[in-house]
Amino acid sequence: MRRALIIFGGLVLAVPGTARAEPGSFFKNMFGGREGDAPAVTAPRAQDPDDVYCPPVFVPDGGAAVQAFAGAAGDNRRLRHQIVLGRLSRECKARPDGSVAVRVGVELRALLGPAGASGRFEVPVSIGVKYNEQPVMMRSHRVAVAVPAGAAQGEATVIENDLTVPADKAMGYDIEVTLAGASARPKPAVRRRKPAPAAAAEQGEAPVAQ
Repeated sequence: MRRALIIFGGLVLAVPGTARAEPGSFFKNMFGGREGDAPAVTAPRAQDPDDVYCPPVFVPDGGAAVQAFAGAAGDNRRLRHQIVLGRLSRECKARPDGSVAVRVGVELRALLGPAGASGRFEVPVSIGVKYNEQPVMMRSHRVAVAVPAGAAQGEATVIENDLTVPADKAMGYDIEVTLAGASARPKPAVRRRKPAPAAAAEQGEAPVAQ
């Protein structure tokens, strides 16, 4: 049995300010709708695009947060920052050929730790669809989350519009979001060593080819 976090309605994680799915205002704001819009009246259709299987967003165990430490991992006093999933939204529309178009919205939050400082942090975000544990379509994004000077946290949003579920997998698929890896640290400048005096002398005394 797989261990997982199901994002639907509300979710409590071990990390503060974590993911939860909302079909209300956040969903509408993320995808450009307005709260309270009246549903459009359309002619009867053979397949209603709104009457489609649309599962809650699934977050694998360990995929809801990444942390960066100043030194060995695990010491909270050395925590620089952590990036966690915030609110999640999904939208599924049936297509005439029986396939399903899926859109997923992800909110990310960067939280500074005791050893952290304001800045711009990046994290890989994987958004996709699986069927029977096998990937159907996956998209990877590298998202930057900025924490302004004087603030303790920052937010960013990514929307994936281009996920398609084939008709033969339109029932029983999973929508998955996961974070992977830790923020890249700046690489120290590489200092070139000067040649040793003996080596320099040997180089200077090398015979010149005629």
